[in-house]
Amino acid sequence: MLESLKVSRINQFFGDVKMEMRKVSWPGRKEVYGTTIVVLCAVFFFGIYLGLVDTILQFGVQGLYGWLAGR
Repeated sequence: MLESLKVSRINQFFGDVKMEMRKVSWPGRKEVYGTTIVVLCAVFFFGIYLGLVDTILQFGVQGLYGWLAGR
């Protein structure tokens, strides 16, 4: 009895998933291409930005350590 209840609930779940997937509006090729370009540009921009910030902070910390060591 319990096993048949589990099987019927699993079948109901997958039936619901199938019904919901029919309602999904999938993006077109053009939209996927456009958003991919935006993501790649954002990753490139933030990579360069964070690299510059890291380099500036590295020089600042090294200068501070040098200044404290010379005191």
